[in-house]
Amino acid sequence: MFQTFTSVADPALAAPRVAKLRDLMAAQNIAAFLVPRADEHQGEYVPLSAERLKWLTGFSGSAGLAAVTGRQAALFVDGRYTIQAARECDPAVFEFPGLARAKLAEWLTAHLGVGAVVGFDPWLHTAGEIKRLAGQIGKKGLLLKPVARNPVDRAWGRERPQPPRNPVVLHSVKRAGRTADKKIADVQKRLIADGQDYVVLTLPDSICWLFNIRGSDIAHNPVVLSFAIVPAKGRPELFVDSAKLSNEVRHELERVATISEPGALGARVANLKSEGRPVRLDPETAPYALARGLGPKIVSAGADPCIGLKALKNPAEVAGARKAHIRDGAAMVRFLRWLEGAAGGGRLDEITAVRKLEELRTATRHLREISFDTISGSGPNGAIVHYRVTEATNRLLGRGELFLIDSGAQYEDGTTDITRTVAIGTPSEEMKERATLVLKGHIAIATARFPKGTRGIDLDPFARRALWQHGLDYDHGTGHGIGSYLSVHEGPQSISRAGMVALEPGMICSNEPGYYKAGAYGIRIENLVLVTGAEIPDGGERPMMGFETLTLVPIDRRLIARSLLTREERDWINAYHARVREVIGEEVAGEEDVVKWLHAATQPV
Repeated sequence: MFQTFTSVADPALAAPRVAKLRDLMAAQNIAAFLVPRADEHQGEYVPLSAERLKWLTGFSGSAGLAAVTGRQAALFVDGRYTIQAARECDPAVFEFPGLARAKLAEWLTAHLGVGAVVGFDPWLHTAGEIKRLAGQIGKKGLLLKPVARNPVDRAWGRERPQPPRNPVVLHSVKRAGRTADKKIADVQKRLIADGQDYVVLTLPDSICWLFNIRGSDIAHNPVVLSFAIVPAKGRPELFVDSAKLSNEVRHELERVATISEPGALGARVANLKSEGRPVRLDPETAPYALARGLGPKIVSAGADPCIGLKALKNPAEVAGARKAHIRDGAAMVRFLRWLEGAAGGGRLDEITAVRKLEELRTATRHLREISFDTISGSGPNGAIVHYRVTEATNRLLGRGELFLIDSGAQYEDGTTDITRTVAIGTPSEEMKERATLVLKGHIAIATARFPKGTRGIDLDPFARRALWQHGLDYDHGTGHGIGSYLSVHEGPQSISRAGMVALEPGMICSNEPGYYKAGAYGIRIENLVLVTGAEIPDGGERPMMGFETLTLVPIDRRLIARSLLTREERDWINAYHARVREVIGEEVAGEEDVVKWLHAATQPV
């Protein structure tokens, strides 16, 4: 199994750990200390050795930040994690003010006096984050201070896991679509165009994409923890633990780059500073430590150039994504057919469902990893947006309830992410109504046509309109970008209230509106979609882009209130199901019971 179910959250551990942290803070004359869910590379996911926030608070979500003072402590999370944070953390130790970006400065200034020092680890916060926070709390007389040694690491002590040293593997050009030297040349062209002599790369997925390598340093993410410096002219330098490199991998990498140990990065940054030539650094992804090491005179702020380049999937990556989704769709259909039978007896639990789905994906003989811990939520657990089932929370799938399963796979030709909500037994009329409102939002995104320059923020209301009309909404984005055998969450594009980047052909996004009734059930319908090239619609005047739906899995017809759908919406769901029946039917041909289930599940609405 790629996923485990042991419960690592023990709220009772928080009080003694916070007390130990406070003792260390007092010794360093720090009035408050910040503990983010981040590592030196500022990616969304971190290795076990960097799970400082989880160790201190018990919170296991993928985004959050704790602030600890001598007497108070707060955990800041977004709308995805409000229920989860309250479950996993001790409310006698932590309060939950809301989103860190909006509330952190306010909370600090409310609990600290003028002249108080707020400590932070300079490797665990981005340069942009620290600049904004310093400005906000500085107005109230508070000081931000980088600390040389993280007191959480000192408190964690010998129990802290060792950093990963897993092997690097090559990602074939057949899968990548472009050689590493051509990608490097593309980055160098951008540097020259922007008048910059170097770029420092810190995001593992950017570096893996650039050099056509993959790894397993972080669970469910095929990435290598490393840094890189790319000059506008000449050979890049890749900072990676040599113990991770076989002779074959080293030989291939040395064709295009100089290999150095990660410990050499500091000296190299000092050399760049002494050269005095402009160095591109992304203030939103690079740690503050690098910005401070380079100095303001040579830092040239700019987005990591790999982010935009890798978001535009080339023909080989698009072809791989289509194949991966057909393969994954067949596994999901086999799972849903099994689920219908297994859940009928009333003895099926969330963990068994996760294990079965992973077993079926493994049976494809192409699975390399799952793309994230499967969200397997029955009844009220489905209302926890990023619920992770454990032995402590595991529950049966009860009749008359909804079961939400959000999962994905890592195949060498593509990364998948799909959510289906399934009725166990007969759903209530309310469940059908709200599932149909979610479906209407999903269809609105799937069928959207939009001109060049359209951003995710412009499309996000399409998914919410039907819910809004009924006084309902959801507290997460409608869609995120996704990598090509890389991170399941990838920028710069998103379909959300924060989606300020224009969508372009070749980008892959999720389409996942939802609805969550706390303590009762959750509903989410998620497919991955590919942005298609602009064409002038019949009778139109201007070229419009659109989406091709990649995910091919039936949507539970028992949760569709036909009367709430327009004719066009019924046509879409029927056409989608006909396509699923045709394409996935070929994949499962010969499996009589699966074929029979698929035909029944894809009948017209």
